[in-house]
Amino acid sequence: MSFRTTPPVDYVEDVSPGRGTLPPRAWYASSDAKSLSLNGSWRFRLSATADAEDDSFAAEGYDTGDWAEVTVPGHWVLQGDGAFGSPVYTNHLYPFPVDPPRVPTENPTGDHLRVFDLPEDWPAPDEGGAVLRFDGVESCARVWLNGTELGEFKGSRLPHEFAVGELLKPAGNVLAVRVHQWSAGSYLEDQDQWWLPGIFRDVTLLHRPADSAGDFFVHASYDHTTGEGTLRVDSDVDGRVSVPALDIDVATGEPVTVPVEPWSAETPKLYDGELITAGERVPLRIGFRTVALEDGLIKVNGKAVLFKGVNRHEWHPEKGRALDLATMREDVLLMKRHNLNAVRTSHYPPHPAFLDLCDELGLWVIDECDLETHGFTEQGWRGNPVDDDRWTPALLDRAARMVERDKNHPSIVFWSLGNEAGTGRGLTAMAEWIHGRDPERLVHYEGDWNCRDTDVYSRMYAFHDEVEKIGQQLDGGTHKRRELPFIQCEYGHAMGNGPGGLADYQELFEKYGRLQGGFIWEWIDHGIKHPELGYAYGGDFGEELHDGNFVCDGLIFPDRRPSPGLVEYKKVIEPVRIEGDGADGTVRVTNKYDFADLSGLAFEWAYQVDGETAEAGALPVPDLAPGESTDVKLPEPPAHEPSGETQWTVRALLAADTAWAPKGHVVAWGQVPVHARQLPAVSATDRPTESDRLITLGPASFDARTGALRTIGGVEVTAPRLDVWRALTDNDEGAEWQTDTRYGMLWRKYGLHRMRHRLDAVELGDDALTVRARVAPAAWEFGLTTVYRWTSDGERLKLTVSVTPDGDWPVPLPRLGIRFGLAQADRVKWFGGGPGEAYPDTRLASMTGRWQATVDELQTPYVRPQENGARADVRWVELGGLRIEGDPEFWFSARRWTNEQLDAAAHLTDLTPGDTVWVNLDHGQHGIGSQSCGPGPLPRYYLRAEPTEFSFVFSTAG
Repeated sequence: MSFRTTPPVDYVEDVSPGRGTLPPRAWYASSDAKSLSLNGSWRFRLSATADAEDDSFAAEGYDTGDWAEVTVPGHWVLQGDGAFGSPVYTNHLYPFPVDPPRVPTENPTGDHLRVFDLPEDWPAPDEGGAVLRFDGVESCARVWLNGTELGEFKGSRLPHEFAVGELLKPAGNVLAVRVHQWSAGSYLEDQDQWWLPGIFRDVTLLHRPADSAGDFFVHASYDHTTGEGTLRVDSDVDGRVSVPALDIDVATGEPVTVPVEPWSAETPKLYDGELITAGERVPLRIGFRTVALEDGLIKVNGKAVLFKGVNRHEWHPEKGRALDLATMREDVLLMKRHNLNAVRTSHYPPHPAFLDLCDELGLWVIDECDLETHGFTEQGWRGNPVDDDRWTPALLDRAARMVERDKNHPSIVFWSLGNEAGTGRGLTAMAEWIHGRDPERLVHYEGDWNCRDTDVYSRMYAFHDEVEKIGQQLDGGTHKRRELPFIQCEYGHAMGNGPGGLADYQELFEKYGRLQGGFIWEWIDHGIKHPELGYAYGGDFGEELHDGNFVCDGLIFPDRRPSPGLVEYKKVIEPVRIEGDGADGTVRVTNKYDFADLSGLAFEWAYQVDGETAEAGALPVPDLAPGESTDVKLPEPPAHEPSGETQWTVRALLAADTAWAPKGHVVAWGQVPVHARQLPAVSATDRPTESDRLITLGPASFDARTGALRTIGGVEVTAPRLDVWRALTDNDEGAEWQTDTRYGMLWRKYGLHRMRHRLDAVELGDDALTVRARVAPAAWEFGLTTVYRWTSDGERLKLTVSVTPDGDWPVPLPRLGIRFGLAQADRVKWFGGGPGEAYPDTRLASMTGRWQATVDELQTPYVRPQENGARADVRWVELGGLRIEGDPEFWFSARRWTNEQLDAAAHLTDLTPGDTVWVNLDHGQHGIGSQSCGPGPLPRYYLRAEPTEFSFVFSTAG
């Protein structure tokens, strides 16, 4: 009898964090010691199981001639044009049977091999050792160098180092790494993201001279009462610390107190220093700041802070989580330019270079551990590793690797234990270790609602009414929780069109001191660039389990273009409030910064008539301290036409170039109306006449049988008629777990996407053409009695629409207005809100003015197509040879496909432009909300079915 011998793979299902690695230590980008990047092209072989191949590939001289190549950093499933498998997206379900710590036999395993030579100036073996560092590998790696096994590790988004000095040779070094997609560690990494195996962060060889710096901890506190900072650098290896700008030159471990400028996210002052040991000089960037929990508030440098933050997954549409420095910098610059001041590194520590950028440019950071066991919710958290002592060493290892790597970043104010991992003894052990290792920061974890282990009461997607109760301290809970500050670590789910209701949240945050802000979910849509679909999401790769486009829920699109949601958020959280009453000719300016005065800003005014600037100039505003307000007198307005609509627009701009934006960048703005517009009026002097099956009224012709409009001034029109349907947004659809009413589902149930139009009468009067109709869905007894009344003064045509609900309407309406088609239309001009889209609860960033765009530019390219592109508060719009004025203001949108075609599309590539441009002129829109994961629109943003009348005036464009 013979037995097949397979390579040992027990380590894959071992709950321990690994073996052979060095203890975690502080990360730093560079020093005067030599280093060698091992990024680049690696030889690659993919196997279907963990035990398909032995470890002979790790031996020197192994022939990899028939192997493929992959780029490191990278994920193999995003390379090879599908030859190396496909990505898998799940929100919280494990894509394998839940049987911890076991994983499937079908376990894609990638063997990576790199042969490298040492640089000619690499120090000799007697001049020190060397360390091989992996900054990120998903999910389990086994490593060999020159045929010698170094060990294995788990903890995908964490660094691991091996001592390799004695194994190196001048040339022909063979580095072999076996990476398994699934391991016991996968049970701890069930974050809402694509499962993407590979070596996706840097691989680096570091020379370690004798007496080189090992681990070190920079303690740099700030006393806001004296203006002094105290610096102490603890180091494994004795040395000195030098900070020339502060005349500091002290021994490691020795504290020194000097006057300093403090670090904050608004004023990120860093001092260049150096840690000098006998064998190495390590650059330091030191920020002095003190984080404390005082008076029930999170305070930095003695002041309570208000987090205006975002959750950030690492993502690139082609490279996945393998981000380069330029992309990371682009993220931080975009955040700063849109007034964000904080980031939560959901749900794992980011590439360490990202934290360097947060230090440099100024962002508060919640650094989150690489831990989530969300899939255990499906079995009531039974078997959850965080409450199983066998897993505690792995949890502590993850906590230590995060804290030790990142502890020298002044931007980090919280350590987060992880995300959606339930509760248990392992989390308590992590919290106790972190509190003991770094008492100078606070500990966060959202799942700890009783706040046993945490220093803040944190929630996600709490509705507005509950947030207000928390602010009023009427929310109950343990005594400890009631004494703690509150943050929303996730809110405002930015999936598709939205999120709505951000301004309402911000109003609460600013009203109640206990509410210290929150973090929008999330930064970027995780769409994967696809040759046929544009951007792919869950299910597009044939996954047997997936969560669809729930992975596309960011404030920026996959290509990093800001979405309307980010533009709205920028306005909601702007650090200067500008408001006023045009009647008294003043504006009130309020500094909403926590630390900075307004000396870095310049203000300008513009006086606008009918949306066009008549005059403009600089506006002197004092350098207000944080929290201060002042009334600023505006100049005397210039002469204007009495019938014109007038307003002031005041902007706050950067007065000089900064590290994150150029001079003139708009930080905040406000508009103050002065004179309201004169509503359009049409004297009904023309009489409708009928001949040759046509009705003529002023510049228009109508079908005599149906009363349907055919032309206006020679412009062919597909007849306007009442429209109540919009292509459902992700937030209209709502989430499966939502207990609140999901109106998108009800709109489909009640057939609002298939309304029938019954013609009741066509009436020619002395001064009007009246068409009476009923608009209602099949199968239901409720409907909308609709009257279209057309009048004209001979040159202009006015349509007045009267809508009266009949029957018992069970739902609000998605929209209410008219839709019509134009055979030709491209360039669009309008006076109203812009330049981007807006809806009832996403309209704060809509600036009143004159705008123009093409029809195609009016579209918002959400990864999953849905209602988009409406411009709010429109006075008039011109397109396709027509000018349309509204009474009252209206929402306007235009697209080259119908709402029904938009609703049916799964990807942008499904939308084929037709020969007709479909135009919606809406009297009302239902709010957007955030129900794809959070609350729906607040009731005040509902579009209720009630008696309504609105008018439009049509004429030919000049």
